[in-house]
Amino acid sequence: MQRELIYGRNAVREAVRGPRQVLDLWVSERAGEHEPWLSEPGAPRIQVKPERELSQAAQTREHQGVIAWVEPYRYADAYELARVDEPLLACLDQVTNPRNLGAVARAAAGAGATGLIVPAHGSARVTADVCRASAGAVEQIPIAVVTNLARYLEEIKRADLWIYAADGHAKRSYWQADLSGGVALVFGAEKTGLRPLVRRRCDDALAIPLVGEVESLNVGVAAALLLYEARRQRDG
Repeated sequence: MQRELIYGRNAVREAVRGPRQVLDLWVSERAGEHEPWLSEPGAPRIQVKPERELSQAAQTREHQGVIAWVEPYRYADAYELARVDEPLLACLDQVTNPRNLGAVARAAAGAGATGLIVPAHGSARVTADVCRASAGAVEQIPIAVVTNLARYLEEIKRADLWIYAADGHAKRSYWQADLSGGVALVFGAEKTGLRPLVRRRCDDALAIPLVGEVESLNVGVAAALLLYEARRQRDG
């Protein structure tokens, strides 16, 4: 069976609790004594290993005393995510930094988003670094990969699903938008923004008002603001 390595206490804990099968689980002696979830019913058998072996296997010292080998990440179907009633989707265009993808996944999961969409090329995918950066949230929210993001946005458009670009130069603030229905929020990389074709496929653009000399926000922060505003409107 193919397998992937993940590391970090939160990332491994959520994998143990999630749908993926955990094939092997290594912990340091100290982590084994201080992580009660390792003894939860259904948790896989652990192997206690020296810290140096964990570091060698993970190729980093940032494993927090816990690493695991799991079955490959199961990507969702992007079109099925868009077909649900009043979906809340986060779409990323050319976001290549694994930590940024992890941050958006964590925000999306926390806001109760339907799913996260990334393009097949020029974008980060789910890796051990993404799992750790998301604090395991990638196990909680569906993530889908599409061949062509601009085409996907055009194909999922409908009367009850609006597509908004996050654009710092937009005339309308995200506070002024109705995000209570079906919404796809599209975010670009921090420096390059959205590609022109992807931007043209959006119905409208929304800005996050900034004060002072700050030019832009990290994509994880921007995604969190818009996703939680959508959640607030839906719950209100």
